[in-house]
Amino acid sequence: MATRNIITINEDLCTGCGNCITGCAEGALQLVDGKAKLVKETFCDGFGDCIGTCPTGALKIVEKEAEVFDFDKTIEHVEKTRGEDGVNSMREAHKKHEEKLAPAAPRQGGGCPGTRMRMTQPAQAQPAKAVAEGAMPVVMKSEISQWPVQLHLLQPKAPFFDNRELVILSTCSPVTSPDVQWRFIRGRSVAIACPKLDRTEGYVEKLAEIFTSNNIPRVIVLRMEVPCCGGLTAMVSAALERGKPQNMVVDEVVMNLEGEVIRTNRLY
Repeated sequence: MATRNIITINEDLCTGCGNCITGCAEGALQLVDGKAKLVKETFCDGFGDCIGTCPTGALKIVEKEAEVFDFDKTIEHVEKTRGEDGVNSMREAHKKHEEKLAPAAPRQGGGCPGTRMRMTQPAQAQPAKAVAEGAMPVVMKSEISQWPVQLHLLQPKAPFFDNRELVILSTCSPVTSPDVQWRFIRGRSVAIACPKLDRTEGYVEKLAEIFTSNNIPRVIVLRMEVPCCGGLTAMVSAALERGKPQNMVVDEVVMNLEGEVIRTNRLY
């Protein structure tokens, strides 16, 4: 779940005219007992193209906690319900959405601009420069070359997964050790998760799809030594039971609370 823009419908104002059904390129709405209904939260991208088609003002975009928009699943839904023409219409709609958010940006992962997928080249570290008094100098450049990084927000077929090693980080590990970025993240794709504090429903299924949908030569599970963090390894192992590419290697790296690597294990 994530806080994002999503459609809401005031049934008292809805007349069942059906204009919004055709106005939604994602097929997220349908008529049920004469009223417009949201079929599935993951089908709504939160842009509100349907709102302008409603003659009574029954539709409204609100920001609330909802499941993240799933582009790939929505494409499958539209293809089943509206055929190839519907898929083409949806792709055209999303091109317009991306232009509104950021020209030439890669396909977004949801209606919220903060979840839009991005691939970047990590900046080369530069010598420290003199800065004005009170300003904060950039000491180390980030090695992150993608966005988003949180497992909840990642799309399984995101382009930054293919042909790259993947590091699956516990949420605490990059905070505990200052060298996590250059030692583990550099040149790799990233997924961050906390097996204790996250709502982990669907994590195993998403990881399994990431593993099987992309050419990933190696996976590194970076976790803390505390017992609850072992849940991260357990989720990865459960995902591998659902399907593991033949040539993929999986390693577990365990850090202590001082940020030191205390052991490594070859899981697969």
